[in-house]
Amino acid sequence: MTAQVWLDGSLVDAADATVSIFDHGLTVGDGVFETLKAVDGRPFATRRHLERLRRSAEGLDLRVPFTDEVLRAAMAEVLASHDLPLARVRVTITGGPAPLGSERGEDAATVIVAVGPLKAVTPSTAICVVPWPRNDRGAMAGIKTTSYAENVKALAHAKARGCTEAIFATTTDLLCEGTGSNVFVGIGGRLLTPPLSSGCLAGVTRDLLLELTDAVEEDLPMATFLAADEVFLTSTGRDVQPVHQVDDRHLPVPGTLTEAASRAFQALVAATDDP
Repeated sequence: MTAQVWLDGSLVDAADATVSIFDHGLTVGDGVFETLKAVDGRPFATRRHLERLRRSAEGLDLRVPFTDEVLRAAMAEVLASHDLPLARVRVTITGGPAPLGSERGEDAATVIVAVGPLKAVTPSTAICVVPWPRNDRGAMAGIKTTSYAENVKALAHAKARGCTEAIFATTTDLLCEGTGSNVFVGIGGRLLTPPLSSGCLAGVTRDLLLELTDAVEEDLPMATFLAADEVFLTSTGRDVQPVHQVDDRHLPVPGTLTEAASRAFQALVAATDDP
């Protein structure tokens, strides 16, 4: 079967799918998205991802023109056209065609569901703190928008230093998040993660771990983070990934809290596709 995408309500061969060069998502990054992990064609935590997609759209004043049931069916159809045991499913909604400026046009939003391969993550990873802060007071704080240029630059900075993720502080030097992950730290037997007031994204895996473990949301000065006993990242693609190095500091992996969190999460994954 030819790989397909779902574009504005119709299945289209991926090679033939087109979006207007005037689409506001292309010209100014006016859009939101969600990425889901799918194993053997079964996406995980679909309800939570679609709920967050709608929260993001509301935060950007975008109207989602399709119901959750339609988007679920679209994901199933697109996944069925790909033979991928481990895949990422991305739902993208943009402001649609618009004038060449910040103002939106009168056309409907553009909605795309696409699928691509998802690489398996390594047992542990190295992360780097970048010199640019997240604006925890910005209009886009906590919203999963398509405006990812800041993340692209930060991740390139980290990869040039042998890391797989870049970590942002807030404007007040508190721990915030990675470019595509949330951060958990173990300090003195306590499991902590930054609160949403830091400007971090309300990650689906993050939310599940707050329910599954004794993790607590707490403001974490960067100095505290850099001296943590253990660190792990969470995201759709990483699940729970131990961190063995923060900048030049090496950490033992997996830490006790990290291992317990990973076990709890994997047990949940084994029990249900849509917690």
